[in-house]
Amino acid sequence: MIERRFMLAAFAAAIVIGGAPPCGVAQEKTITVFAAASMKNALDDVDSIFTKQSGIKVVASYAASSALMKQIEQGAPADVFLSADVDWMDYGAKRNLIKNDTRLNLLGNRLVLIAPKDSKLDNVKIAPGFDLAALAGGGRIATGDVRAVPAGLYAKAALEKLGVWANVESKLAMAENVRAALVLVARGEAPLGIVYETDAKIDPGVKIIGIFPEDSHPPIIYPIALTKDAKPDAAQYLAFLRTPDAKAIFERYGFRVLATP
Repeated sequence: MIERRFMLAAFAAAIVIGGAPPCGVAQEKTITVFAAASMKNALDDVDSIFTKQSGIKVVASYAASSALMKQIEQGAPADVFLSADVDWMDYGAKRNLIKNDTRLNLLGNRLVLIAPKDSKLDNVKIAPGFDLAALAGGGRIATGDVRAVPAGLYAKAALEKLGVWANVESKLAMAENVRAALVLVARGEAPLGIVYETDAKIDPGVKIIGIFPEDSHPPIIYPIALTKDAKPDAAQYLAFLRTPDAKAIFERYGFRVLATP
């Protein structure tokens, strides 16, 4: 009997030691944001200010929008989804993976042609029929996977509209996300790349040599929404992204802010 009481007392003590924190000790508030790879630099800066002002820590995961939405579909614990195109947000909406009433178009971007910083190529006029294959020579043209990654989808749409897709399809080096394509060009492993303007601006190893006409591809729009299982604190984060502080950071990185305060 005495041994049984001792075991129960020890078990109770273990619960106190390893269980919930004592009263008065605050648990850290954290939200998880799944965001398109092209958002990393700007969003890291925005998240830092948000945390300082709110006390809510942001854990950000960056990858291709397609990969992130598939992870959410498989049960990944994200609170916010920030996509580089509307299609993957639509995908989530159709499957009830996001809260539709929180969805909004946050940012816009432009599609550009880049080359390594020391490339002799410059001032390429991108127009119907332009000889992109000849510009690449014996090298590859890096971009996102044209089957799923938004940057690749925009690139394919533009190349088809300009009538050069058939000539360059075999020359594409398709990366898992737009930042991976950027790295291929910065390292000189590909003489050309098709990425977002904001990506090109943050990497000193590349230069913009041409800008794709805006009517050559669907508008580049970054929608954002809370996921269906988002924590309550995520709503505060969504509101912060529309503040003047966040707007200034996004614009500094070259994004067009579409959402109104």
